[in-house]
Parts: sequence; structure tokens; C-alpha cells
Amino acid sequence: MQSKQVRTNWCDSDEKVTIMKNTWHIENPLNCPMVTAISMIGGKWKPIILHMLSSGTMRFGELKKNIPPVSQKMLTQQLRELETDGIIVRKVYAEVPPRVEYSLSGKGAALTPILDELYAWGQRNSD
Repeated sequence: MQSKQVRTNWCDSDEKVTIMKNTWHIENPLNCPMVTAISMIGGKWKPIILHMLSSGTMRFGELKKNIPPVSQKMLTQQLRELETDGIIVRKVYAEVPPRVEYSLSGKGAALTPILDELYAWGQRNSD
């Protein structure tokens, strides 16, 4: 009888773990690709911000208006983290008053198909 491999939640095993036909030997759980991805795009507002920016460049006020429940402080924090991780680009124009625009970087644009699938999944599973 063949033993069946079980998917671990945090890739916390020193054994080979097969996920989606790829095999990884995980020695350090923090090196798990899923942990890396979720640490960069996870959180209450990051996926929504990325979804909004997948439609094109937006200013801070536009993002705030389109995501009413988010506080200014939290939106600023999430945008900074996304910028630090290279997922979005922040462009500051030398104008008075200052104008700042946010857009997806190449790394962020690569997330668009994933965000589209997540959006479609949400549509299918909302009641």
C-alpha cells in the first residue's frame, strides 16, 4: 500500500512535500514560498489595494474613497509595505500641492491573474 503525502500548513516538515506537482525540501518554514507570498500580499487591505491598482494608476484619495472602511493611517501603512516589497510604485510629482500616484510594478502586475481568480472565487462563493 502506498503512503499518501499530506500537505502541511506551514511547510514545517523536513520531509519532501508535494504540492501542485512541485516538490520542495523545506528545512526552514520561513523559506516556504507560501509564507513569503502571504507575508508580502496578505492582510486585510493589501489584496483590495492591489485589486484596485490592477485597473490602473490611482492617487491616495482615490484609493481612500474606493475603500471607505480603511483608515488613512492603515492605508498609508499598507501602501508603504507594498512599496517596500516592490509590488507597487509610488510616484511623487514636484507640484504644489504635492501629487502622489500609485501603480503596480512589474512584480505587482504579475499578481493580476491571481487577483482576478480570487475575485471570481469570491463572486462564486458569496451568498
